[in-house]
Amino acid sequence: MEFLAEFGLAMLFFFAGLEVVEKHVPRRAIARGTLGWAISLGLGISVGYVLHGLGLGAAGWLLGVAFSTTALGALVPILSDSGMLETPLRTAVLGTGVAGEFWPITVISVFLTGVYGATTEVVLLILFGAVAFGTAVVALRARPPRVVGILRETLHSTGQAAVRLAMALLAGFVLLAHDVGFDFVLGAFAAGLIVGLVLDSPEGAVVRMRLEGIGYGLLIPVYFVTTGLTFDLDSLLTARGLALTALFLGVLLLVRGASALLWLEELGRRDTASLALFAATGLPLIVAIVTIGTDRAAIAADIGAALIGAGMISVLAYPLLASAVAGAGEWSDVAGDESEL
Repeated sequence: MEFLAEFGLAMLFFFAGLEVVEKHVPRRAIARGTLGWAISLGLGISVGYVLHGLGLGAAGWLLGVAFSTTALGALVPILSDSGMLETPLRTAVLGTGVAGEFWPITVISVFLTGVYGATTEVVLLILFGAVAFGTAVVALRARPPRVVGILRETLHSTGQAAVRLAMALLAGFVLLAHDVGFDFVLGAFAAGLIVGLVLDSPEGAVVRMRLEGIGYGLLIPVYFVTTGLTFDLDSLLTARGLALTALFLGVLLLVRGASALLWLEELGRRDTASLALFAATGLPLIVAIVTIGTDRAAIAADIGAALIGAGMISVLAYPLLASAVAGAGEWSDVAGDESEL
C-alpha cells in the first residue's frame, strides 16, 4: 500500500507537469506567478516564525513553505470538470498554480531532503535540469517514422508502447531524483514536462487518456486513501487541533491569496477573489512537507495533523467557493448584457 501510495503521489505531480505543457501557460503568467509565490513565501515564513515564537511546535521555515504551496495537480481536474479552464481566469490560475507547485518542490528537494550542502544541491539541481532538458530535446527530435508508426499501431492493441514508454520515463526520472538526493516528486514533475512536450499534438490525446486511466483511476486515489488511513484524526478532533486547523486554513488563504493581488487590475475584484481561493488550495505538498518535518523533528505530531487537516478542508471548500464566486460574476455580466439590450 505504501508503494502504491507513493506511486500515486508521483503520478499526481507527473500530471501537474503534463498540464503545464498541455494548457500552454504563457511565460508572463508563470513569471507573475513566480513573483506572487515569492511574496507568499515571505509572508508565510514571517507568519511561521511568529507562530513559532508564540510556542507553536513547528519550525518557522517549514510552516512558511507549507503555507506557500498550491495543489495544481488536484486543482486541474476540478477546473477541467467545471469548464473553468476555458474562461479568462484560467491563465491566472495556471500561472499561479505552476509557480505554487514547482518552486515548493524545488525548495523541498534542495533544502529539506538534500543529503549534501546547499551549494552542491544547487549544482546537482542544475545538472538534473540539464538532463531533463536534454531528454526533452532528444524525445522531440528523434522521431523515426518506423518508431512513430509502431507507437500509433499499438495504441489500440495490447502493446500500448507509448504508454509504457511514458511510465518508464516517469520511473527513470523518479529514480534519478531519488538517487541524486532530491525528493522523488521533482523527478515525477520533470517527467510530466517531457511527456507533455512529446504528446503536445492531436495524436497524443489518446495516450494522455490511457495515462489518466492509470493515474486517476487507480494510483492517485490509493495515495489519498492511504493518507486518510494514516492520518492522526484523534489529534485533529481535540479543541486545540480544531482551533489550529481553522487558524491554518485562514493563514493559507491570507498567504497564498496575497499573490492574487498581482492580477487585480487585469481580472477585477471578483475574479481576483476567486483566484485567491484557488491559490490557497493545497494538500499533496503539505502532506510531503509535514512528513519530512516529522522525520527531522521539525514539527510536532498534533501541529502536523492540524496542518494536513487544513489542507484537506482547503481542497474540499476553496475550489467550490472559488467556482461560486466566479460563477456569480458570470451571471452578473449576463444580467448586465441583458439590461443593455
